Amino acid sequence: MKKDMTTERVFQIFKELNQIPRPSHHEERVADYLCQFAQRLHLEYERDAQNCVVIRKPATKGHESAEPIVLLNHMDMVCVGMKDPLNDPIDAYTENGWMKARGTSLGADNGIGLSMALAVLEDDTIVHGPLEVMTTTNEEDGMSGASNLSSDFIKGRKVINLDSEDYDTITTGAAGACLQFHRIPLQRKPAPGGKRRWYHIQIAGGLGGHSGVDINKGRCSAVIPAWAILAAIYNEYDFELASLHIGEANASIASSADIILTIPSGEGAEFVKQQEDQMNQWLREEYGNGDPNIHCTITKCTPTDTVIDTKAFETLMSCLEQIPQGVVKMSETMKDTVETSNNVGRISTEEDHIFVSTHTRSFVDSEMEALSRDIANVFKGRGASSEMIMSAPAWQEDQQSDFLRLTSDTFNDVLGWRPRLVAMHFVLEAGYFVQHYPGIQIACIGPRIVEPHSTSERIELSTIDDIWRVLQELLRQLA
Repeated sequence: MKKDMTTERVFQIFKELNQIPRPSHHEERVADYLCQFAQRLHLEYERDAQNCVVIRKPATKGHESAEPIVLLNHMDMVCVGMKDPLNDPIDAYTENGWMKARGTSLGADNGIGLSMALAVLEDDTIVHGPLEVMTTTNEEDGMSGASNLSSDFIKGRKVINLDSEDYDTITTGAAGACLQFHRIPLQRKPAPGGKRRWYHIQIAGGLGGHSGVDINKGRCSAVIPAWAILAAIYNEYDFELASLHIGEANASIASSADIILTIPSGEGAEFVKQQEDQMNQWLREEYGNGDPNIHCTITKCTPTDTVIDTKAFETLMSCLEQIPQGVVKMSETMKDTVETSNNVGRISTEEDHIFVSTHTRSFVDSEMEALSRDIANVFKGRGASSEMIMSAPAWQEDQQSDFLRLTSDTFNDVLGWRPRLVAMHFVLEAGYFVQHYPGIQIACIGPRIVEPHSTSERIELSTIDDIWRVLQELLRQLA
């Protein structure tokens, strides 16, 4: 294996991808890019109705009889911190050995893995058997791309999934996940007149993060302080809620909240302002170590034209009180691993309803299904509707398989150490691939990505080079 392997082209492709806005459900332009990439290289490709794309590259000469290998990635990303996710590019930069983005999520999940796969297609010096670069859509917000794949879309039954964030591991299992959207009917009415005070309550500065891998790290979901401060004011004084917006993405821990409300002038105004100091003290006591910068501010604001009806607000508060937020159960068989969790990702007041998303995860499908049903029943019991957006099965690979052993051996040969084989508390498309393609085997590897799904997302540059080297050698070995 040559010594001077470089990731320069990987970075160039990643830069190109980051000029193409790619939030979930809006991947058309990335799919166009992939098809044009294949056309430029004169490679066979296929694009389905979900905009999933597979690009096929023939084997290196002399390796035509090798088993086909699939390089799997997804093309969408969680767009956090972007004012206009459909148009804003990502401003990435490097600092002290890490790549970051200015003010937004970076898109390394899963853009860097996709960049590696495309670089393999472009580099004819890499030895490999028949190759299929498979890129799915909407992985981050429903997995509709993977769940709707046709049974003949790929031929390979050995998959290297480059959608991984733990550099020193081979992910061999993933939790199942259920994403639900709940809608509480509301009626808007003219804002009350008379002497009133209008306030803008903000929760900000939270770390947020991935609602699977970061769910047990002591971070504060903005849903919790938002509920607490609204409950405190509601229990003391009559007030009218004008708007409520919590969270940035369904798959993220909510890092911020914006609330606009009004109360009659008088003693209540002083009470509301007191909540700022009390809330900040509580946040420091509860989350000073795990989420030190989250804070609350309450400022006066201009009146709005309308407010929402009290029944809708009371329904929301009751439902949030009854459903879990965070870790529900730790695993008894996997040390320090969350078995079951639930995250309230987004809450927003819309024109005729309050929208709430919940993301339930578990390594035990029956527990995930039961908890999801319980959550839906809480909302339905208060007159709200619930819609199942995604229900992805858990997945567990045979850790003793020859494929995983070869992958581990390759790490040892190239980097001089063996990765851990672990199951992770995030959902992967692997469960759908196991359903669609019997006999498939999957190994998930990737560079070190920290704080995905947040404005603090960053990737360690040296680990990109290492995984690139491992990938090339693993393809050679499989050929």
